[in-house]
Amino acid sequence: MATKRSAENEEEEARNVKARRNVVASLKDENGETCGPPLDLPQDITPKLLEALLNQLLEAEEPDRERNPYTFYINDQELVTDVGTHIEKHMEDNGEQIIDITYRPQAVFKVRAVTRCAATIPGHAEAVLQVQFSPDGKRLVSGSGDTTVRFWDIGTNTPQYTCKGHKKWVLCVAWSPDGTRVMSGDNDGKVILWDAATGKRLGENGFKNGHKVGKHVASIAWEPFHANPECNRVATSSKDGTVKVWDTVRHKVLFSLSQHTQSVTSVIWGGEGLIYSASLDRTIKVWRASDGALVRTLEGHAHRINQLCINTAFACRTGPYDHRGYRDPDKVKATKAAQDKYNKLLDSCGGVERLASASDDFTMFLWTPKTDKKPLARLTGHQQLVNSVVFSPDGCTLASASFDKSVKTWDGRTGKFKQTMRGHVAAVYQAAWSADSRLLLSASKDSTIIVWNTKTAKIQEQLPGHADEVFTADWSPDGTKVASGGKDKVMKLWYA
Repeated sequence: MATKRSAENEEEEARNVKARRNVVASLKDENGETCGPPLDLPQDITPKLLEALLNQLLEAEEPDRERNPYTFYINDQELVTDVGTHIEKHMEDNGEQIIDITYRPQAVFKVRAVTRCAATIPGHAEAVLQVQFSPDGKRLVSGSGDTTVRFWDIGTNTPQYTCKGHKKWVLCVAWSPDGTRVMSGDNDGKVILWDAATGKRLGENGFKNGHKVGKHVASIAWEPFHANPECNRVATSSKDGTVKVWDTVRHKVLFSLSQHTQSVTSVIWGGEGLIYSASLDRTIKVWRASDGALVRTLEGHAHRINQLCINTAFACRTGPYDHRGYRDPDKVKATKAAQDKYNKLLDSCGGVERLASASDDFTMFLWTPKTDKKPLARLTGHQQLVNSVVFSPDGCTLASASFDKSVKTWDGRTGKFKQTMRGHVAAVYQAAWSADSRLLLSASKDSTIIVWNTKTAKIQEQLPGHADEVFTADWSPDGTKVASGGKDKVMKLWYA
């Protein structure tokens, strides 16, 4: 009996020693740079206490630095409990190793999930095919099958301007990075530039020597503000197999990119002087934006490519505007703000602009197109074609929407699979992130929009209301509202 009691006492003592034993940890940023020396941490330290400690260490290095919220990871697993519990659950504790704790900055504000439909706005006579908020999040534009482009007054939830000039369906619309103009493209190959302040067409004679008549315009991408604060260059892709780069002041083509052999489905203007285009010919072309020279061709997909996205997209989209929609009126200061925002996001993504592609072959690829023509990763798991792919605003997570009725998330650096989110009962057409990278929405053929909590992969809110398929949805850059449109011809605004 005494021997048994002695053994129990030894086991209890061993547990107490383990509980008291600290953890030696090294805090590192996403680029592997260490913050301070290795730390002797208690096992019961929580993410909140780690955040306070990290901010103190960073302030010691940079006294004027602002305090920021952070997320912590150990071996690619997010730290949501105290360190000791995390180690017991996810690691073998040999008591000797130095544990690397990686920290990632979070958004400085938190977006609440949209929960209610604030307005159902009729106006279009045919399906709403694309909606997009302005870079400051305060204005909204839509393109429709009724051949019109409409600007909407978000304050009064009414149509502001109805812009007529197209003869066929308006398939795509895109705001200039300074928020002063919108370019639209239609099913007949025509592009038109509109003044956002008046709703009037700019250049009555139109854009000359453009895409072939009858070959639809599939995608529009403006040069980012930090690269061109004048915002006078924009790229369009078409079924005619070309990408045109336009001068929006002289309304003429600067150069035509024509190496694709089939329809060009998607074009992206990157932040480092490169243009990316994807095609039905299963290739991605990387072009030099200064003169249109072909840099390299990316190959790997077995079927048509539907969409491209880059991990710095949010910085390129919002440019000089902060999360409140404010922009410095001084153009030099605004350009610096846009450049700083881009650099900060690029640095947090490892200093590399990554490109993701989604295809009818059920897969996606992750690329580093500036330096390599080989894919970084091949992302598999969807059971039908992948229609939409989009990076979170912080560049850390990639989301994909598929005709297999699911939404999946992936690590934005490695392409490693994270979660599957199921809730739709029909094909998912599009996905869009909240500005703080915490919430994700999906628009579906089943007439609903779902807001997902990406941490739990569970439905945060389900938003019924549309009478038919939801083709398009956009989350405002300030995080306060969502716009959606579809086959029922109405546009809906959703608020928290």
